[in-house]
Amino acid sequence: MKTFPRSARFGLALAVGIAGLLGARHVAFASDHQDTADVELNPSQDMTDFYAFPGASSDRITLVLNSWPVITPAQTGTTYFDPNLLYQIKVDNTGDAVEDKVFQISFRGTGASQQVEVRGPMTPPVVGAMNNTISTSAPAVSGAINTTLGTASGIQVYAGVRDDPFFIDLEQFFRILPDRKPVTGALAALPSTASASAFRPAGSAVNFLQGFNVLSIVIELPTAMLTAGGNAKIGLWGTISR
Repeated sequence: MKTFPRSARFGLALAVGIAGLLGARHVAFASDHQDTADVELNPSQDMTDFYAFPGASSDRITLVLNSWPVITPAQTGTTYFDPNLLYQIKVDNTGDAVEDKVFQISFRGTGASQQVEVRGPMTPPVVGAMNNTISTSAPAVSGAINTTLGTASGIQVYAGVRDDPFFIDLEQFFRILPDRKPVTGALAALPSTASASAFRPAGSAVNFLQGFNVLSIVIELPTAMLTAGGNAKIGLWGTISR
């Protein structure tokens, strides 16, 4: 089995936020949450979000793991996934908060010709948050990034650049949490006290992340491939490890 050196950045799912994206120190044309000191030093390990939602039909599910791009601005044809990282989506289908199935996503090469390999869903080679042992089994789906791979009735995969929209009353957010304000620009001049009259009126939502891209790993498949027996409930989370 191939293993990746153990310097991991991992995170739980279904979180959204923008704290740090427009923060004080860095300018980068990519969506990011800058959660820990470790990912500040290793930006490509930064998992920005993990999502799960219904697929194209009622018996399918879509899983999405977003991460920071290697090259910014994150534009198709110029950026790519870090080939030294192992991206994983883990599934608990017995209710014990331990993964019973796993997807392992790895990449070969760099640039526009980079190739993705998706293994799973399968029994984890090793269980645990710091697991970075990649299975020796053949990929279930493989091919070029920024391309839809697989089949509509089985496992479909897309790995590549995607826009990361987020609608928020950002000015009021920075008034409520002034320590998150940028130190330069128009937003830096906002007062540090929130007020009811300062909220944007209904119907005037703004996508403040327009033009900020992420690298997305999107997997759609039959839900039955993740569940166990008559238990339809599953727990899902993602990890990125080096």
